[in-house]
Amino acid sequence: MTSTDASAEVNSETGTETSTETSPRATAHHGTGSGAGSSPFRHSGTDRDAAPQFVLPLVVRIEKAAPPARTDALETAARAVLVLLSDERATAADGEWAQAVRDWQDARIRKVVRRARGAEWRRTGELPGITVMGRAPAATAAEDGPPPAAEVRVFPPVPLDGWPKELAKLQVSGTDLDDPGPPPAPDLTGPVLWLSPHVEMSAGKAMAQAGHGAQLAWWELDDATRAAWREAGFPLAVRTASAERWDELTTSGLPVVRDAGFTEIAPGSCTVVADHPALRRP
Repeated sequence: MTSTDASAEVNSETGTETSTETSPRATAHHGTGSGAGSSPFRHSGTDRDAAPQFVLPLVVRIEKAAPPARTDALETAARAVLVLLSDERATAADGEWAQAVRDWQDARIRKVVRRARGAEWRRTGELPGITVMGRAPAATAAEDGPPPAAEVRVFPPVPLDGWPKELAKLQVSGTDLDDPGPPPAPDLTGPVLWLSPHVEMSAGKAMAQAGHGAQLAWWELDDATRAAWREAGFPLAVRTASAERWDELTTSGLPVVRDAGFTEIAPGSCTVVADHPALRRP
């Protein structure tokens, strides 16, 4: 993969507090969260690098003449990860995606975002997966019309070297998206995935990181809170924190994503803080 690859990985071996099983607070290259008491991770003594490696594919629709807005794409990718994690095909013991999801979570948690348009996008719909729609931002006086709502399709995890041919040939570069204007202030009574103000990322890279943040929050929540979030349609916002706010967030005890450094940014960079109301300390 090249330096423009929109991949990301999280690693459960480090944490904001500690990485032991008795301290479920997550950060890290892939969160140790298990707020519901049902950790998705193997015993801490297991070598996660020795396990078969899988990746969660996400494909964003980017039509050349009508790309989605950046923030909408990020939020839609985060919700797509949550939709898959909560889908019965992934959660039921005999679900058709359950084994793939378990294998993925037993190794390094990787996500890769690729882009598709036209016939490429239509072909992705022929594979097992879930398409999640975003919300088109409101039009501004300076533009002809708002960008289309983002569309992201998430697929069950696949072996790192075993992508379906329909997805393997899709491009990982070219995911540079813009917002038509500054996004509105987030609803602080709901979940917010805060992006670091110190790390520059392509939209594809940021989509993968936002997905990590959503996943860490999901793992930290109890079953009742998860169910309520799902029932509400997984409302969330993705915003870039101010420098001052970022310093507070990274020391707040909330789940933090630290990138593995395979692409675009330095290893160990803090990229996202998952701020869910149920995880905030009193």
